[in-house]
This record gives sequence, C-alpha cells and structure tokens, in this order.
Amino acid sequence: MRLAEVDPEVAKALREEAERQHRNLELIASENFVSEAVLEAVGSVLTNKYAEGYPGRRYYGGCEVVDVVEELAIARARQLFGAEHVNVQPHSGAQANMAVYFTLLKPGDVVLGPNLAHGGHLTAGSPVNYSGKLYSIVAYGVRRDTERIDLDQVRDLARRHRPRLVIAGGSAFPRLIDFAPFAEIAREVGAALMADIAHPAGLVAAGLHPSPVGLADFVTTTTHKTLRGPRGGMVLCRAEHAPALDRTVMPGVQGGPLMHVIAGKAVALREALTPEWRAYQEQIVRNARALADALLARGYRLVTGGTDTHLLLVDLGDRDLTGRDAQEALDRAWITVNKNTVPFETRSPMVTSGIRLGTPALTTRGMREPEMQQVAALIDRVLAARGDASTEAAVRGEVQELTARFPLYRERAA
Repeated sequence: MRLAEVDPEVAKALREEAERQHRNLELIASENFVSEAVLEAVGSVLTNKYAEGYPGRRYYGGCEVVDVVEELAIARARQLFGAEHVNVQPHSGAQANMAVYFTLLKPGDVVLGPNLAHGGHLTAGSPVNYSGKLYSIVAYGVRRDTERIDLDQVRDLARRHRPRLVIAGGSAFPRLIDFAPFAEIAREVGAALMADIAHPAGLVAAGLHPSPVGLADFVTTTTHKTLRGPRGGMVLCRAEHAPALDRTVMPGVQGGPLMHVIAGKAVALREALTPEWRAYQEQIVRNARALADALLARGYRLVTGGTDTHLLLVDLGDRDLTGRDAQEALDRAWITVNKNTVPFETRSPMVTSGIRLGTPALTTRGMREPEMQQVAALIDRVLAARGDASTEAAVRGEVQELTARFPLYRERAA
C-alpha cells in the first residue's frame, strides 16, 4: 500500500514540505536540494539491510550487494578529495567529529578549536556538547578589526596550552580558511590537526577553496551543504590512522551503517566528479558575491565586509534589529534564513544580532546573479518594513513568482 493509504497524516505533511521547499527562497547556508537520483537512492530498499562492519568484513550475511555500494562511495570520495582513506559511515558531521575525538583523545585532553560565537561549530567545544563536556577546550577567535581568524592568537594559545588536537573550520566563516598555518602550528606543539570542511566541502572538491587534505591528519565533512548529497558525514584521513579510525566509527560510536544513505552519498559523489557539478560550484560562489554586493549597496554591514565562499553573515546590530526578529519576518515572507551570532556578540544565541545567508540551494534551482539582486531587494523590503503585514504579503507574492520560474520537485508538491 502507498503512503497516502497507510498514513495520510504523514503523506500530507510530506506534500506540504515539498510545497514549502518549492515555494520558498531557501537561504540557509547549511541546506541544499539533492537530485532526484539521490532521493531515489535514499528511499531505496537498502534501508532494509543491516550491515555492521565494513565491506568484506560484515557481522551479517547477505551483504554482497551493499558492499559494492559502500566501496563505490569510498572510491569516489577518495578520488574527489585525493584522500588516502575515507570512512563513509558516520551518520552526521557531529558523529564524524566525535569519531576523530575518540580515535585520538582521552577525556580531559586539551583541544584548541574555534569559538562558537566567532563562527565555530557546536562540536568544537561548546559546553552543552560532548566535546565541551569530555575535553578541556581552549577557544580561539577572530580579530576585532578584520573579523578574520586570529592566527597569532591560535599560535600563542597552542604554545601556552600544548593541545593534543587543533581544529580548523567552522559553520559561519564567510572567508577562505588557509589550513597551512594551522598545520605548522599543530606540528610545532606536537598536536594532530583536524580540519572540519562541512560547509565548504563542495568548494574544496572543485578547487575553489584551499584543501586541507595532505595537511591535516583528519578531515571531516557533512555530505549535504555544498556537497549536495544526503544528510550524513564522512571522515578522510591519512592511511596510518585508518585502522584506528575505522574501529572507532564501528563499533566505537556507531552500530549498523545507514546503507540507503551511503547509497545516496555514492550517487552525490559521482555527480561531484562531473564538469557540470564543478561549474555549479563556481556559480555558488558568484551568487554569494552578487548577493553580498547587493546587500552592501543597500547599506547592510557584512561580517568581514563580504564573502569568498557560499555564505555571508549579516550584522544587523546597527539597525536595532535582532537576528531572531529578522528570521521570523523573512519567514513570514517565505524567505528562509537562520539567526546567527556575530563576532563579539552582545545578545544571546537564541536572539543574536545577525542572520546567516547561503547560496547553494538557490544555485541548485538554477538562479544566477540577476536573481541574487532581486533576492537582496526582497530581503531589504521586509527588514525595512519591520513587521508590516502588507509588505510581507506583497513580498510573498513576488517570492512565489520568482520560485515558480525555477521549479523544484514539482511532481512531489502536486
């Protein structure tokens, strides 16, 4: 029986979400739209198969087919990133990072990582996360004058605290990260280096962002965001770390892998090896710069003054407007963003002074620089009106006209 017959409530919710995704302007930097092929793989019969272990070394019988799928995903990831070893089983980026922690460290060990309030990630030492609960975290930040990573601070903190692990990467850095200085600092103090490229992974693979592969001991990433695959994670590492990493992932922190998601990863990685996909990554960056320029022209302040990547961080502090209020107003106008802290934030993480914007999802739909100009104008109209219902209604109509020109999963929203 079909879903609509078995569970009409869930079927209705899926139709409504498909319609929302088609109708709205999706500007959350950590989200993207997978291809129909990836959707097909993730919704496949592989969800039925338990496959604890690794290809050729499973704890269950009947794994000869899923072995092929996982080996394809591994081979494609190695080719795409030039990595010596890849584990494609982590269920998320957070679990990919956990695998590295558990491979290298003991509870209480010192970790030097990016400050969450300055663009870092929850798993780099937030006190509410396992990383902050289990390890002694030393946080580095950005310079107040440039809002770029303060490498002098990173070096000074590393020399003073002698961490066992240094982390480079985060979730709200709009500029390129040069991993070479981090590698030098880690070597100097005898630490391992982990590069978290969850956000720019697609740009790294396309040669549009510096690659940490070959510099870092471990590279972690999600497979969604710029990589445009299913929700999940991966760890890339040097061959010398492979046995310990694989033991940590399974049975250390996970049991059976999600083979249907690994199939989706394999499909997305194959797509990423095509010239068309690399041209798509180039358009993501062009669109982000066009959106940044259009907002700057309207008087908005951007953290670091712009972007080199797929995302930009808008500081609304000088407009007496909170990130939460901006997010809610834009959501009412069918423009989806997320509130975000800015460096040296004065408001709580649930309120914030900024919003984070990203262009991967709109670029997937086929939008280009002229559409980014239009999107900036729509954002400005909503935020300038400060909750005016008639303005939000008018913008909703224009958003729907724009998204209708770039259809997404139309048959699923019908």
